[in-house]
Amino acid sequence: MAEKKFRAGVIGLGWMGMLYDVGSRMGTWHIDDVNRPTPDDSELDIHRKFHAYQRHDSRLGIPVSYSMALHDRPEVELVAAADRDVNRLRICGERFGISKLYSDAKEMLKKESLDILAISTNVKGRAELTVLAVKYGAKGIMTEKPMAYSLEETDQMVEVCKNAGVPLVCGSTSASHPSMASAKQLIEEGAIGEVVSYDIVSDTNLSQHQNWSYFIDSPAAWVIAIGDEEKRESGSAEFRGEGMLVTESGQVVHFRKGGPMMRVTGTEGEIYKRSAYSTWHLAKDIKRSSLSGVNLPENQSYKVDRVEVPWPLIQMDSGSCTTYGFADVFDCLAGKLDEPKNSGRRVAKALEVELALKMSSAQGGVPIKLPLKDRSISMEYDWHR
Repeated sequence: MAEKKFRAGVIGLGWMGMLYDVGSRMGTWHIDDVNRPTPDDSELDIHRKFHAYQRHDSRLGIPVSYSMALHDRPEVELVAAADRDVNRLRICGERFGISKLYSDAKEMLKKESLDILAISTNVKGRAELTVLAVKYGAKGIMTEKPMAYSLEETDQMVEVCKNAGVPLVCGSTSASHPSMASAKQLIEEGAIGEVVSYDIVSDTNLSQHQNWSYFIDSPAAWVIAIGDEEKRESGSAEFRGEGMLVTESGQVVHFRKGGPMMRVTGTEGEIYKRSAYSTWHLAKDIKRSSLSGVNLPENQSYKVDRVEVPWPLIQMDSGSCTTYGFADVFDCLAGKLDEPKNSGRRVAKALEVELALKMSSAQGGVPIKLPLKDRSISMEYDWHR
């Protein structure tokens, strides 16, 4: 007898919900608009397929949208979708052969008894939909980034999912890639000695691409920052300054403009990657004789060179991490993983740190203690978020 499949649904059929895999991004809109710019049928590849030989082409070889990533999994049956735009519902129905199409997401959640949910709406209302999905029986949820506007919303999302045992992934980012676990494993096994500090780029949306929060286990104690920029014309007021985070255990994280996506420096080496989807690098301290350049007895004087060595485990590659986000959800449900790498808890922590960095900079660089008492504080994002 065939195993029963997970019933899955998607809320929001925009760029990441569906269109990324069948068309091109176009136009502008307001987040409350019902009818949004959508390529016409002549510009859509509604029946597009993915091929293994294109695997390493970041735009062609792997599903990016939430709907396609779910449809592609053998243990999942994509049965329903919701969007306010009836044209996008029509396209979804034709592409995936589903008839349970809703203009009201709440109605879909109430009627369809869905196990797995992708919530790829704008930020507005995402927290409420996450809570409702859990109420109506969802077993696993993945949302688009950014997670939410306010700490009050992230608190609600994290708490509801935790109490119900529902794995929550927030955003299709490189934080979900398996190589992240490889890097953390190397650090925990002492490949670079004792960790001294973390160095993180500060001008690529800290709470949207928060790889760093996967590696920091200790609760944040305080932050300090300077040089934050004014709100951009795009609508984003996300942090664009220089800052530092110190955790309760004394871990130190430096946030700086133009820095690497992540560098972890240890007493005996370092692990680093330049950008979100660039490869990982491992450098280790090698002792050599100060005289001959070869290893000699310990009583011989020597110098230490930090030398790059081959990366020994799973390496980062280009392409979407939507599939890896859902993989973490199903690994949690199977008992193989305690928490998704890009979990709601970790993303919420990153948002709180980013808001605290902004507060510190706005007050002239004073230290800000965490957790923040005012949970109504919120972030402003780009207009299309």
